[in-house]
Amino acid sequence: MSDFGVTADPASLGIDGDRLARIDAHFEQYVDDGRLAGWQVSVARRGEIAHIASYGHADLEAGRAVELDTIWRIYSMTKPITSVAAMMLYEQGRFELMDPISKWLPEFSNPRIYTGGSALKFSTVPATEPIRVWHLLTHTSGLTYDFHRVHVTDEIYRNAGFDMGSPKGLDLAGCVAAWAALPLAFEPGSEWLYSVATDVLGRLVEIWSGQTLDAYFADHILRPLDMRDTGFTVPEADRDRLAALYAMAPGLAEKIRYDQFGKAATRVPAWLSGGGGLVSTSRDYLRFTQMLLNGGELDGVRLLSPRTVKYTASNHLPGGADLTSYGRPLFAETRYDGVGFGLGLAVTQDPVAYKSLTSAGESYWGGMASTAFWFDPQEELAVVFMTQLLPSSTYPIRTQLKQLVYQSLVD
Repeated sequence: MSDFGVTADPASLGIDGDRLARIDAHFEQYVDDGRLAGWQVSVARRGEIAHIASYGHADLEAGRAVELDTIWRIYSMTKPITSVAAMMLYEQGRFELMDPISKWLPEFSNPRIYTGGSALKFSTVPATEPIRVWHLLTHTSGLTYDFHRVHVTDEIYRNAGFDMGSPKGLDLAGCVAAWAALPLAFEPGSEWLYSVATDVLGRLVEIWSGQTLDAYFADHILRPLDMRDTGFTVPEADRDRLAALYAMAPGLAEKIRYDQFGKAATRVPAWLSGGGGLVSTSRDYLRFTQMLLNGGELDGVRLLSPRTVKYTASNHLPGGADLTSYGRPLFAETRYDGVGFGLGLAVTQDPVAYKSLTSAGESYWGGMASTAFWFDPQEELAVVFMTQLLPSSTYPIRTQLKQLVYQSLVD
């Protein structure tokens, strides 16, 4: 899978080509009616690439079409890469999942939990449970995100300067120290809440490895997997390959170009976000996805053992709970019934409850700009979808994509 192109006839992989074409026809409408500027989808099965399709523009205003080597902001699809980095260090005995993170980050020695009041004047109590490494990997730490806008702690983050960005002058260590000083939304381990936890995990990767996060990624994941266009910034020579970023602004019926936010990908970041800082290509991310599907190995390079990948892609929520029962309601275009959470990945437990044609054991996640990926060990399937529209909850792209991919399987 070193080159990015179709490597097998879909029919030889148990995929009906005519049915597969329904994916393209469906999402072409998204471009034709103006919902998306452009997109790219890749589907692999049994280690072979069965389908690659591109449509529309990487940069609508410049008239630049989506190409095989278009570079995309993957935002939260960075999280599985950070989680893999952590589990690679776990395999080396650098930590145990139950270790309190204060062992390496003393600023988290005395976490406090929000109990009431406004974002300007609030009350807290000491946490009775320390934040542990597994809490970061499963988003059960009590940390939050500024952009949720559903709880007072979200506003507290914004007041502290974390409003779709970070206060000036802070590197990753500085951001982590600032988050540690803010109240938790709940007792660690008691709920699921999507948060900056993976960014804190990225800082731990730095401490455990003795490398900056970008250097660790490059040396141990990106170069070994030949993910040649993945990184924290787009080099100047490649900026004509970077897709433009678009957004649906509140109250507007049409998308707008969002260069103010999108141009961050062309600058060296002030801090290395393991939760959302990477750019990548469909080719690169499909290689990463296929590595996970293969049980930690690709093209003779092994990053993780099959046992570790299987463990990572198991539901780690207490009591086998799903995200609907254990998580806080957040904006999302997908259902969470029947979906658990592993170590950095959502895990489908019950496709019937999830109301999707997917398989039990399928693992997935997506990015803020509507990108998505999943791998399904039962069907030996790996899928990556790239586009650039904020927020990801604007359209039901991910659920529709799964529906269209799975209906094409005929064996």
